[in-house]
Amino acid sequence: MRLFKLFFLVLFFLLYGCATQQPNLPSITDTPTGKYLPGKIVWHDLITHTPEASKRFYGELFGWEFEDQGLDFGFGRTVNYSLIRHQGELIGGMIDANLFQRANPAELSQWVVVMSVADIDKAVDVVQDSGGKLLTAATDVADRGRLALVEDSQGASFALLQTRDGDPADREAPPGGFLWDEVWPADVKLASAFYTRLTGLQSDTLATAGGGEYHYLKSAEKPRFGLLQQPVKQLSPTWTSYIRVQQPAAVAERVAELGGRVLLPVQDRDAGGQAALIAGPSGAGIAIQSWQQAPSAAAK
Repeated sequence: MRLFKLFFLVLFFLLYGCATQQPNLPSITDTPTGKYLPGKIVWHDLITHTPEASKRFYGELFGWEFEDQGLDFGFGRTVNYSLIRHQGELIGGMIDANLFQRANPAELSQWVVVMSVADIDKAVDVVQDSGGKLLTAATDVADRGRLALVEDSQGASFALLQTRDGDPADREAPPGGFLWDEVWPADVKLASAFYTRLTGLQSDTLATAGGGEYHYLKSAEKPRFGLLQQPVKQLSPTWTSYIRVQQPAAVAERVAELGGRVLLPVQDRDAGGQAALIAGPSGAGIAIQSWQQAPSAAAK
């Protein structure tokens, strides 16, 4: 895991922090909103060493479309970056890890959640004051805004983004869209304190069918993300994103034929719905989940 984080840090440093000419990453919205929703997960980036296989995998499973972008760094290298759309809406991006000549590009593969902040410099200070780490300094990425890669107080990596034109508006996730995001800490109470201080969100709980409590953070009664005690012992604290699907078992059956793996089989969640953890061709893990109601904390 330590080697993985080293590669992960090097990639983001190269992508966002070391060029004499910063890359002009596209905005995460087609139309400026001018509205900011601190604490909301507003973007998802896939780092992959299998870009073509990943396009086919996610395209076949979820109906995603990819738009290749050329990013000029100003020192003779173009970094390939693809925008991801679903039903016409921008939902994320994909970075080709092969363009960075490392010993094992497979070590780089991961999904990265990007969290909105109103003031990235203040947010970075809060991260460090709360026991987290700054992995890359806040950097201007032109149309996208200002971005920094950080680590929370228990070691889960994620990105902070102060968007230039505003954050995407809230909307119900359709099948194939991002339904929910969750951080898997070793200590939920400590994680809740860290993220509450960072985001200004309110902490709340949901009673589950199994008699337990599900922890999440919200703003104006809108759930933003969940906190789940680390369910996979061999993993370090991490962030996990969920894709909404109608039939998780049917989706899981196609994973292997498309070059991926089922990491955790389909199972019922105490709060409702069924979920499974899968990995695409690059090994980057992501969850799938069914939910029949409008996405809310009850769905997680």
